Amino acid sequence: YNPIQSTPVKMANTMRPYLTCIRNTLNATCCLRNFPSQQVERHNVPEVEFRHNKELVLDPIMICRTEHERCLIEPSINSLRISFKLKHSDTLEEILTKKFTGFLTQRAENFWIVRRVAIEGYDISLLITNFHTEDLLQQKIVDFIVNFLEVSANLAMPCHSIAFRLD
Repeated sequence: YNPIQSTPVKMANTMRPYLTCIRNTLNATCCLRNFPSQQVERHNVPEVEFRHNKELVLDPIMICRTEHERCLIEPSINSLRISFKLKHSDTLEEILTKKFTGFLTQRAENFWIVRRVAIEGYDISLLITNFHTEDLLQQKIVDFIVNFLEVSANLAMPCHSIAFRLD
């Protein structure tokens, strides 16, 4: 269901359980609260990024659809880092994914939750802090992430048909 268009979104049956699992996990882990740094007075830093205190960072959660397509969710008390490895079945998809993620990371300040540099081994990373959940609705953030995954999974499909027509 796409809340922006208010119409059901069609997705592949193999993609549905993967996205549902990510949606449910994000809803469970996105309970963030304001927690000032215990190292520096009057600072509030994302604990998942700096890892000053191990007791404030929860165990990471890996959700895999296939060997080459996975999601890493790293929750902490005041932040949540989500990293995605997108599908690369051929060279064309690899180029498209690199261009698409490069476009997003170069404009990270416009997308609020996109990190400029992805975690090693992943194509793109997102960082949600308690300030994001205070300013935006948690459900809208989760919907954005799931819709982003759905769009990025379908990104290369029309290009393959165009490539076959040109050949």
